[in-house]
Amino acid sequence: MEYADNKTMQFGIHYMLDGYKADKDALADKAGLINILETLPGKVGMHTISTPVVVEVGPNNKKDPGGISGFVLVAESHISFHTFPGRGFVTIDAYTCNDTIDSDKITQYFTDFFKIKESDVKVIKRGTKYPVENIQ
Repeated sequence: MEYADNKTMQFGIHYMLDGYKADKDALADKAGLINILETLPGKVGMHTISTPVVVEVGPNNKKDPGGISGFVLVAESHISFHTFPGRGFVTIDAYTCNDTIDSDKITQYFTDFFKIKESDVKVIKRGTKYPVENIQ
């Protein structure tokens, strides 16, 4: 496959947050987690295209003592999380096909909601060789 005139662009941004020493009650707050998935997309310029799915998950193995998992599809891609109340841990993804994402705003939003004491945040450019035009 050849790209038209070798013209490419970036496809999107993948935001990832791992939150540590978070509040156990917030991590287990199913109604609050549903609210996040209903309201956050609009706050960061995304457009919801599905009903949020939030599921309580029991223990699966030594590494996974159970928690709550959820996601919502947005026109730009998705937002998802997995909480582990017993470990004070949450892992969050927000993926968008937009060229930018307000990572500071999203980080503050989740840090406030979950009362996260420590976090690792990564923002990665995705699809950096995405063709400007159809190639097939």
